[in-house]
Amino acid sequence: MKRLHVHVVVENLSRSVGFYSTLFGSQPSVHKPDYAKWMLDDPRVNFAISQRDGATGLDHLGIQVESDGELRALSSQLRSAGESTRDQEGAACCYATSNKSWVTDPNGLRWETFFTFGEATTYGEDQAPAQPNTATACCSKSACC
Repeated sequence: MKRLHVHVVVENLSRSVGFYSTLFGSQPSVHKPDYAKWMLDDPRVNFAISQRDGATGLDHLGIQVESDGELRALSSQLRSAGESTRDQEGAACCYATSNKSWVTDPNGLRWETFFTFGEATTYGEDQAPAQPNTATACCSKSACC
């Protein structure tokens, strides 16, 4: 079963953790000095916030899958729709290790499809998008979930 992923860059992590913990009725499943994540079942979403350099607001959306095969099938669907993907194997990001496939929609919004299979001890960094469309690209410099 797939899970929607939403990543928001915030100005004040502590204040935002308080807000979202109240909104969701639960504490984050991951809470670091620069990052927090809630793995919610109702609604089924992986909601992450981070305090990073760059503009605040929506960083990217995504779909988290439960297997590498499911990730490959979803990535293939994106390519079949005429979009090029940027695939990553074993990416260390957001205190997790994942295989990923990134795509930018026709309006410049970045989408991350990913399968997480381990933890990482640091926030980590993804590679920058290959050729960002600066006129419509998402507002953040971060390419990380």
